[in-house]
Amino acid sequence: MTGIKKSNNFIIIVHNHLVKIVLRVDMRRPKKLKEILREKLDDKELAYVPSSFDIVGSRDGAVALVEIPKEIYHRRREIGEAILTVHRNVKAVYAKKSSRFGVYRLRELELIAGEQISEVLHKEYGVSLKLDVLRVYFSPRESTERMRIASQVKEGESVMVMFAGVGPYALIIAKKQPQVDKIIAIEINPVAYRYMVENIKLNKFEDKIIPVLGDVKKVSYRWYGCCDRVVMPLPKGAKFFLDNAFNVLKKEGGYIHFYNWAKENELYVNAYRELEKSAVLFNREMKIINLRKVLPYSPRVYKVCLDVRVF
Repeated sequence: MTGIKKSNNFIIIVHNHLVKIVLRVDMRRPKKLKEILREKLDDKELAYVPSSFDIVGSRDGAVALVEIPKEIYHRRREIGEAILTVHRNVKAVYAKKSSRFGVYRLRELELIAGEQISEVLHKEYGVSLKLDVLRVYFSPRESTERMRIASQVKEGESVMVMFAGVGPYALIIAKKQPQVDKIIAIEINPVAYRYMVENIKLNKFEDKIIPVLGDVKKVSYRWYGCCDRVVMPLPKGAKFFLDNAFNVLKKEGGYIHFYNWAKENELYVNAYRELEKSAVLFNREMKIINLRKVLPYSPRVYKVCLDVRVF
């Protein structure tokens, strides 16, 4: 006979009255971050505690990336330990010590709590992405944007993804639109490229995705006039690759998804001007299909995307 009783925050399960085995299962929900830190930080410090942070990985294991204001950076260990308490799948917590820098778009990270691990298996819309947060660029916050782009891809299209990283855009497109003809994914960081190759195999898309290691400027010529759609997820400096984007489009035209950093009072103005200049240069016409504010970058600065149809 099995009996179940509730007692405060516990469920007590009594199984087999002869042996009288009692199992106590703690059902209390993890506390919120600030609730835990209230025991260690004063009210002034608590006001600076970040309300959100990135978690990269899965239920089986993840790492957290948190931006801690300088006013409480000396409290980073306590904040890191609190994150481990709240998110039990998180094995390591890293503090962001710099903005992204260099061609590879990396940032300096400091381990502030947990294990010395940085490689995880991240899952997104049914796709598995293996990556090392210390060595490659990846933003879990852009998962919705990646699916938005993938949802626009039509059967039979040839797609080029520039600045492909470990392959999230390419893989989500292949998953969402299995009838895509091919996806050319170009990445300059050799570490990210190796992860992309591994992820393509992991998700069994070898017949759809062509991984390319190199600079878009130097390798995209192989597909001039071959693509129906170009994805350009590089908000800083993508304008310098617009000539390559227009060149790879088919003679009859196609689509470009162009990303840019923009101030709140002029979200799409500069990006539109850059696209317009390139269209004139290549004797093409274009039409804006959609304007999107993707995510905030800093106060009153956003990552935006312009979806354009090129004729």
